[in-house]
Amino acid sequence: MGILSSSVSFTLYGIKEKVEDKIWQDLSEKLREHSFQEIEGGIEEKSFGWVSFDNWLDSSFLHSPLIGNYAAFALRLDVRRIPSSVFKKYYELALSQALEQKQAQGRKFLAKEEKKEIKEQVKLRLLSKILPVPTVVDVVWDVDKQRVFFGATSNKLKELFVELFFQTFHLELTYLTPVELGLINAQLKESNLQNYTPSVFI
Repeated sequence: MGILSSSVSFTLYGIKEKVEDKIWQDLSEKLREHSFQEIEGGIEEKSFGWVSFDNWLDSSFLHSPLIGNYAAFALRLDVRRIPSSVFKKYYELALSQALEQKQAQGRKFLAKEEKKEIKEQVKLRLLSKILPVPTVVDVVWDVDKQRVFFGATSNKLKELFVELFFQTFHLELTYLTPVELGLINAQLKESNLQNYTPSVFI
């Protein structure tokens, strides 16, 4: 579900270093340089990059992603996966057929390299028949407060997002915990929040 939904889970990040004004001027260009590239029709297992906030099929960024005091765009990740049971079936069929051919030539078994090649051929053949599954996660960047809302909590998606964000803008994101958010507020810096320690609840 997107950030504009009535109910959403998100991860909040901060940017400690100074953000140059030039970033806002070149925002569309930077996003375009790391935009999503389609893999449908190919055999690539994964593709990821930036897409427009209001149209996840558009990665051209012909219009500025700035909306008032916010920059809004999205991360798109397409993954093509072969179900293990499907791969096992066709790999064993391919092994059986190859072994029959070798036996007809007077050989009793397949060499290790031959099995490896068969496995790769089966993988490529199946990948060409499987459509990639897309995942789209909204990103909202508060220009004034330098906070970035990422509409997912999955560790894998968060790692991918932080890495791509750094590659795109050369800015390092810092995960903001609830306690850190409280301490950011000047009025709370002298409160008891500073004395809190993390607790694990089971």
